[in-house]
Amino acid sequence: MVGPVIVAKNYFTTGIFPLILATLTAGLISGCLSSDRFKGSLKQQYQVEIIRDTWGVPHIFGQTDADTAYGLAYANAEDDFETIQMVFLASRGKLGAAMGQEMAPLDYAVQLLKVQETVEAKYETLSPEVRAVCEAYADGLNCYAAAHQDQLLYRKVWPVEGKDLVAGFVLKLPLFFGLEGTLKRIFNNRVQPASPKVGQLPFEQRVIGSNFLAVGPERSADGATRVAINSHQPWSGPVAWYEAHLISQEGQDVYGGLFPGSPIIFLGHNRNLAWGHTVNEPDLIDIFELEINPKNPNQYRLDGKWKNLEVRKVPIEVKIWKNFRWTVKREALWSVYGPAMRNEKGVFAIRYAGIGNIEAIEQWYRMGKAKNLAEFKQAMKIHAIPMFNTGYADKEGHLYYVYNGLLPQRDPNYDWTQTVPGNTSETLWQGYLPYDDLPQVEDPSSAFIHSCNSSPFKATLEEDNPDPQKYPAYLGIETFMTNRSRRARTLFGTDSEISRQDFFDYKFDKEYDQASRLIGHIDRFLQEVESENAEQKQAMELIRSWDRKTDLENRSTAMITLTFRPRSQTGKMRYDKDRFLRQMKEAIQMLKKRHSRIDPTWGEVNRLVRGEVDLPLAGGHDVLRAIYGEISDGRLVGVAGDCFFQIVEWDKNGNQQAWVINQYGSNPSQPGSPHYADQAELFAQEKMRPAWLTREQILANAERRYRPTP
Repeated sequence: MVGPVIVAKNYFTTGIFPLILATLTAGLISGCLSSDRFKGSLKQQYQVEIIRDTWGVPHIFGQTDADTAYGLAYANAEDDFETIQMVFLASRGKLGAAMGQEMAPLDYAVQLLKVQETVEAKYETLSPEVRAVCEAYADGLNCYAAAHQDQLLYRKVWPVEGKDLVAGFVLKLPLFFGLEGTLKRIFNNRVQPASPKVGQLPFEQRVIGSNFLAVGPERSADGATRVAINSHQPWSGPVAWYEAHLISQEGQDVYGGLFPGSPIIFLGHNRNLAWGHTVNEPDLIDIFELEINPKNPNQYRLDGKWKNLEVRKVPIEVKIWKNFRWTVKREALWSVYGPAMRNEKGVFAIRYAGIGNIEAIEQWYRMGKAKNLAEFKQAMKIHAIPMFNTGYADKEGHLYYVYNGLLPQRDPNYDWTQTVPGNTSETLWQGYLPYDDLPQVEDPSSAFIHSCNSSPFKATLEEDNPDPQKYPAYLGIETFMTNRSRRARTLFGTDSEISRQDFFDYKFDKEYDQASRLIGHIDRFLQEVESENAEQKQAMELIRSWDRKTDLENRSTAMITLTFRPRSQTGKMRYDKDRFLRQMKEAIQMLKKRHSRIDPTWGEVNRLVRGEVDLPLAGGHDVLRAIYGEISDGRLVGVAGDCFFQIVEWDKNGNQQAWVINQYGSNPSQPGSPHYADQAELFAQEKMRPAWLTREQILANAERRYRPTP
């Protein structure tokens, strides 16, 4: 039984780290205002206090939301300044100048997509509250940077501004749904859809799944509402979760996860509601082949008339060696569809969801401030976040799911899975599917919703699901089922009296469903392949005898995982006998070399490694206890899956409790920190710690208390 194990760590009572009670003086951050580069960069004074609990998590108290943003910037910089700098270097198009030519393609993309120009033109359209939050966050970073100039990767980008934060959102969101791969295909002369390589640049995203699970009072044994906010992000880097708690006298009280460089929380809970996201995969990008004027390479035909391409030469600064940098210029084109590029096959334009929109940060801010379902839906109707399923639950017992996205409305007479003609206005998008028309579920009779990167038409039990017939195929809405979705429907959907213990047990389920596509592939493989020697016969027997579980002591799971290599979405898994056979042979050799046998326990193979910490992990690919590993010397070392996640509960009287865990610790980047890996053992044991939500709880479990005042 896993259960909501309450693991407290009170350094105040043990005396390991004395509580710092004294508020720091104005001289805490020396040089913030006196440094020439940063002189005058601070817009105002901020009333903010940071209280770090005994796990190092920052709870940030301010009079205003801007105050908390200032404190969040400073706290996050204390823990992970290098990653934050990478985010701002990217949004400024200066990664190549700081890191070298490998990063220059992303700098080109920033200019090709007009990221800076878009933000500059539309920044004032954001609400005064959001602009104040952005400026305050920039102030917090500038103040930290001024006092730690020896840590700066590239001084010329400092001081940063609020607009840089917004530019980061404008740049990164399209990368989540594959824009970088599209740009690569055009650049490399491959203009038809293909599966791009992943992981080559710091913001490129592979789809690695996520879970959102919620039950209402009618499905709980004790009348409680419970929700698991369980996004599966990478365990390190610019899109790894950072845990924080923001509390202001303007009504902000939100606890959750954000990415480095964000002034607001992306998913989490406040005192009244909780929400989370999972990745969805609608078709959000199109490529258009332009018909170029044979007499003028900078003109293209549209509806029988020649139109001029906007042609620019954009400068890309690249670090060559030490402080020596070279600036090259590259052509960037713009058409009625959006950005365009030349290759040997012609000129191709791109349009992607959310192009020209900067309001995603406004939407997330309003979601975190919402007090009830009506206010939350009003925030969602800003409709600026271009993707991500969104699940919701609240203290009143309401459940809500929406297949969120900016889904382009297209002419159905064209094949939108291929490159389409760019010479007719018929292929111009006709806006987006209205928010109210998106697939969604509200307060289903089953009192159960889930989102596990599967079909939105299976978000709850059958009678309350959206109708797939209402949605044209060109939207690209998923119809497959992941194993996680199948198991969630089996576990949560068949139990009408779910206790707290049941809820935790189901979240940590480690089994593959009999109907999972992986199981079908295994059965077919066993029928079609015959062993060639004794070792292969033993491997086949391990595969045949597998009980579909990924517990620590299982002696078949290693062979299964290394042979079939399921990912986070086994519903899309393709059968390939020759590849499976080759991988089985490789698995035999890997396991023999590392473990001296081909049937080591799963815990010996599946590992969490962090500095000197090396722990066994149960769970695996596309199970509810999601662990995604990379092969390393005969083991699978975790890199993604379950990471920072939360379980939130309101009892039948509306009283709130929450539990959280992080796969490593609250300090992402400093091996010398006591919080670099202090949660790893709990994580490996499938335990969670209480989230301290009230000021009294936070002070009773405080490690450090201070004011980041310049």
